[in-house]
Amino acid sequence: MPRPVPGTVLPDVTLPDTGGVPRRLSDLPAGDPLVVHTYRGWFCPKERAFLREVLLPLQEVAEVGYVRMVSVSVEPSVVAAAFRAGLDARWTFLSDEQREWQAALDLREVTDTVHDPYLPTVLVCDPDLTVRRAYDGYWMWGRPSLHELWAGLREATAAIRPDWHAPRA
Repeated sequence: MPRPVPGTVLPDVTLPDTGGVPRRLSDLPAGDPLVVHTYRGWFCPKERAFLREVLLPLQEVAEVGYVRMVSVSVEPSVVAAAFRAGLDARWTFLSDEQREWQAALDLREVTDTVHDPYLPTVLVCDPDLTVRRAYDGYWMWGRPSLHELWAGLREATAAIRPDWHAPRA
């Protein structure tokens, strides 16, 4: 599969979460839009900045706006758990330690030969895992801002909610 672009459907993979529990990707949206974030690892200062400046503030709004989030790395579950706890993140973190999904999505960050991490990517997906927006975060400025994610999530929510417009009396 080539790198995810708008209109493609993500494969329905099963990966362990921070507690080691296998989680199926298609179960995570639960009927809501899904933000999928692949990241290099806890060691990357760009990742920490992006999480602090964009995804943590989004967490607060996502919880009341019916949006789900998932972050995926090649780090072992225990490392991802410590990183998640240190951030005070409440969304799901998954471990692709065997790099199966990384290879299937062609999201290997080839310039880091030490960690062999994910290419930082953010996807806004419909509940059926269809990619609506895709951001290549190799460079910091390629990552979406909170405002860009908000716009993409507005678009996704409006498309799936038959009651998007308030009812009339």
